[in-house]
Amino acid sequence: MKKNSEEKIKEVIDKLDFSKIEGKLIPVITQDYHSNEVLMLAFANKIAIEKTLETGIAHYYSRSRQKIWKKGETSGHIQEIKEILTDCDNDSILIKVQQTGAACHKGYYSCFYKKIEKGDFSIIGNKVFNPDEVY
Repeated sequence: MKKNSEEKIKEVIDKLDFSKIEGKLIPVITQDYHSNEVLMLAFANKIAIEKTLETGIAHYYSRSRQKIWKKGETSGHIQEIKEILTDCDNDSILIKVQQTGAACHKGYYSCFYKKIEKGDFSIIGNKVFNPDEVY
């Protein structure tokens, strides 16, 4: 993804609807650009979207830490933006990324590594790294 000018970034942000979730956030679905596997669901505020568009690297807003976070800033497992789509109401976005390492802080490629089956959870993903060695 090409980096955008400040003017273009402002135009995009002004068209997104941050009003529906407390804290002026929008949901962000992150998907592997090549396989279309869903990697994670996170949230972004205007600043996170701005940083994502400026740098071409995914940034999110952490609701638990109450701050912007660059995906991979601790682990090195960054998400290079390849494509960004918005839904019909401009209140959710889908970003397609080139994932370095893994998306999940628990060591799995995708945060969706568990399947609910017969009233229980089963692990369907493979660990890519050991979180104890990274964090």
